[in-house]
Amino acid sequence: MSAAPYAFPAGGLPAQSALMTQRAVFTESYAVIPRACCADITASALPGWEGTRAWVLARPLSGFAETFSQYAMEVRPGGGSTNPDDDAGAQHALFLCAGAAAITIDGQPHHLTPGGFAYIPPQAEWHLHAEGSEPARFHWIRKRWQPAPGLAPAPAFTLNEQDITPTPMPDTEGRWATTRLIDPADMRHDMHVNIVTFQPGGTIPFEETHVMEHGLAILQGKGAYRLNRDWVEVEAGDFIWLRAFCPQACYAGGSEPFRYLLYKDVNRHAPLTLNR
Repeated sequence: MSAAPYAFPAGGLPAQSALMTQRAVFTESYAVIPRACCADITASALPGWEGTRAWVLARPLSGFAETFSQYAMEVRPGGGSTNPDDDAGAQHALFLCAGAAAITIDGQPHHLTPGGFAYIPPQAEWHLHAEGSEPARFHWIRKRWQPAPGLAPAPAFTLNEQDITPTPMPDTEGRWATTRLIDPADMRHDMHVNIVTFQPGGTIPFEETHVMEHGLAILQGKGAYRLNRDWVEVEAGDFIWLRAFCPQACYAGGSEPFRYLLYKDVNRHAPLTLNR
């Protein structure tokens, strides 16, 4: 397969002549973070990371989305970390948009190029450093693994989405397809990470309303999303954050595919107490 474009926030700062009003919105059920919001002044540094800045796109919030955090990471050549996360109970999903990264997981080396994906289970020891002459830019999803009877965390693995044949959604004539980065039949996983692709004019033809929380990083193209009671326009580089049961539907606009990286929590009973 030919290389696909993967949009990523560019940093910087809008010109003084730019309009301050854009498409950013935070409601009781969803948030839209346009790509321009990931400016230099909204970036964070993380303990244990060298030559790195991060934009925190999602984090657990009481009464909103509570299962995951998601960062847009930019690591300069030679930068990285030998102690990336001090939460040993966290599992990790990394998707590389640009540059190259060397990852060592429990002593095993791996190399990611654009389209590369790594799953890292809880308790694993891992390191990451940017390779080459340009920054490594990737999305980092963190989630506490939720135990279940008879199940242990799945082992680490890496792959590239360009080596996976997308699965068309039924009755869509190929206009809507999903590239499954985590095996949906493997019950050891309590989250799925997919790339969803709509061809121009493709649509989610009903308002999905379900228990899964979502993080959607728009990788390519543009679309119109129905979120709760509102229509919003999104484009490559934007991020959408949805709490459970937020109604959602969309259609792809423009002349190129509309693609996004999708997180959702799956495969576990709903807790019957608010504090576990």
